[in-house]
Amino acid sequence: MMKNILLALFISLIGMNLNAQKVKPKAVKKTMEKVADWQIEHFRDTFRVKHKKPHHIADWTNGALYVGMVKWAEIAKSEKYYEWLKSVAEEQKWKLHRRRYHADDHAIGQMYIELFRHYGDSSMIQATVAGMDYIIENKSSEPITLDKYKHLERWTWCDALFMAPPVLAKLANIKGDEKYTRFMMEEYKATTDHLFDNEEYLYYRDNSYIGKLDNGNKIFWSRGNGWVFGGLTLIMEEYPKNSKEYAYFLDIYKKMAEKLISIQTEEGHWAMSLLGAKDYPTPETSGTSFFTFGLAWGINNGILDKSIYEPAVKKAWNCLTSHVTKDGMLGYVQPIGAAPGSAWPDKTEVYGTGAFLAAGSEVYKLYGGK
Repeated sequence: MMKNILLALFISLIGMNLNAQKVKPKAVKKTMEKVADWQIEHFRDTFRVKHKKPHHIADWTNGALYVGMVKWAEIAKSEKYYEWLKSVAEEQKWKLHRRRYHADDHAIGQMYIELFRHYGDSSMIQATVAGMDYIIENKSSEPITLDKYKHLERWTWCDALFMAPPVLAKLANIKGDEKYTRFMMEEYKATTDHLFDNEEYLYYRDNSYIGKLDNGNKIFWSRGNGWVFGGLTLIMEEYPKNSKEYAYFLDIYKKMAEKLISIQTEEGHWAMSLLGAKDYPTPETSGTSFFTFGLAWGINNGILDKSIYEPAVKKAWNCLTSHVTKDGMLGYVQPIGAAPGSAWPDKTEVYGTGAFLAAGSEVYKLYGGK
């Protein structure tokens, strides 16, 4: 009994300390630079527990890294980061990854589109446009359920909502063609109707978790919901605020935001099982980074009340930076998975870095960075 009381007191003190620490834009930028430079230096290394080969450069893992790296390049005002991204794109010959319908293999398209916006070379997005046009014109007839990982042509797992929809939203904006929006909205709604819990305002990772409990709690995976929450911001940025599309995504976003600040831990992170913090006390930085990114973005865009949400962002950011090593490696990134699990201080992943850089880009703006 006394041990539990002391542990609760210790956690409370940590939370109070993190909430008290000021966040300064210069410090945010310095940390982002350190993390970005470390990741570029170690880009072809592997820190996975079970695998020894690095990810393919067009893999979804790296696709998430590129999203954050683009946002860092915008803040850094340095062409070296854009040039690094461009070198990766050129190595991949500006192509999407190998699986035509699989959302994970579309994620790299987000980088191509942002590089097109930066450099103005339309050849950079030709393959992405062709790939998206094909799946729209030849729509998959697979069901929306993910049955023993058989159905992967549609967005049957919540991670997919970060990977493919922003590509379509960006193309709709750039090309002014409604077909990208129509397809995206139809598929996004199908996934949401299937996986969104209207009581908890969170997404199940896939249908295999619906109805299951872990120590009495519904299973809502932190990073899975982080994918969704971060992806919502990327989509909403592409639509006018008076559009019906923006209104649809805004409704989901606000519901999730309100839920998220109610379940943030005292330490500042979000538990790997969002409703089971007592059972999963280990810090986890990829899901936490995506939530920090999304919440800070909402404040910066006048959607979320700063007086209510800023304390959560500050505590989360201070928590995240406490897990960055002196060399710039972001620790406590949960390995590839689909459910709550384990994380370690000396293990990282490229998608964790991408999420952290995305979070930093909005935290930097929130605290006065120009």
